[in-house]
Amino acid sequence: MPIFTEQHELVRTTLRKLIQTEIDPYADEWEREGIFPAHRVFKKFGDAGLLGLTKPEQWGGSGLDHSYSVLMAEELGRCKAGGPAMAIGVHTDMCTPALTRFGSDELREEFLRPSIAGDLVGCLGVSEPGAGSDVASIKTYARKDGDDYVINGGKMWITSGMQADWMCALVNTSDDHPHRNKSLVIIPLDAKGVERARKLDKMGMRSSDTAQIFFDDVRVPQRYRIGDEGAGFMYQMMQFQEERLWGAANVVTALETCIAQTIEYTRSRIAFGRPLLDNQWIHFKLAELTTEVEALRALVYRATEKFVAGENVTRLATMAKLKAGRLAREVPDWCVQFHGGMGYMFETQINRMYRDLRLVAIGAGADEVMLSILCKIDGTLPQRKKKA
Repeated sequence: MPIFTEQHELVRTTLRKLIQTEIDPYADEWEREGIFPAHRVFKKFGDAGLLGLTKPEQWGGSGLDHSYSVLMAEELGRCKAGGPAMAIGVHTDMCTPALTRFGSDELREEFLRPSIAGDLVGCLGVSEPGAGSDVASIKTYARKDGDDYVINGGKMWITSGMQADWMCALVNTSDDHPHRNKSLVIIPLDAKGVERARKLDKMGMRSSDTAQIFFDDVRVPQRYRIGDEGAGFMYQMMQFQEERLWGAANVVTALETCIAQTIEYTRSRIAFGRPLLDNQWIHFKLAELTTEVEALRALVYRATEKFVAGENVTRLATMAKLKAGRLAREVPDWCVQFHGGMGYMFETQINRMYRDLRLVAIGAGADEVMLSILCKIDGTLPQRKKKA
């Protein structure tokens, strides 16, 4: 049975039209400015019903299965700039899954419904200056005071951090074991004590505002906690399945675009009296890279089918993320090489994709973390010797 149906293709058509009218015409301008108008763009996507494809109809979503999220990630991979696509993915598949699954009805009414409508912009707050892939080492602490939490600490590398209305933040709520002392708490970013300290200057994804945010005695009601206290680490690990699948699906079409643009360029670029593409090394290499990208797509689709069937896809999603990170380095690197001097110019699309895609092997868990997870799952980690 094919993973995509006629209904999927209708969603794909709507997505392509929005990308062509609301993102691509402004991509160069947003890249120069280092930010895009998230509220304006999200509202357009929300009005089209695209920010809640997999969310329950009860909260304004479409109630569709996860294959629609993967389709959306694929189409967003075709954007002229990766920044807006990444911000949309954070909103739909990274900061809202736990809220959807475990949030109270009151919390979902207050934050999920308007986020699906595009009236609010959400962000995810996990990483800190001293805790990136090592999620268990976060230091931000939420202390109970009456019916409130008082939060101190800070978050780093927050996508949409300068514009977001609320954050799904992973914070410590006790002094228990690092895997049992964390909770997911919604922090409104207009709350007293929230400081959007700076917009970070990045190598790629330049049109996405990425921020460092500090919390100084930020007071939020305990009812803003998502689900059970102390279950935040587990909830976040569940969210990572969707985040990593989204990232891998998004990479597939971006890499296809890299290869297609390189074929077009090397066919038209004449060197030593013939098109560059006529060199066997170049067209053989492009064929090899195309095969690798297609293999990644097959892995993503297999993981998606199992996810839709209700199976735990941690292993497959981790493999897909690992493979996506590797190819996100290899494919654009070869494509820049085949573009020659033009590939080195900031003004070219291939150079932008080279810079944007480099993040894939770092964000949502670095390649090395993916390898460690796979070793744990498959039982290939070396056994530690017991102390005498």
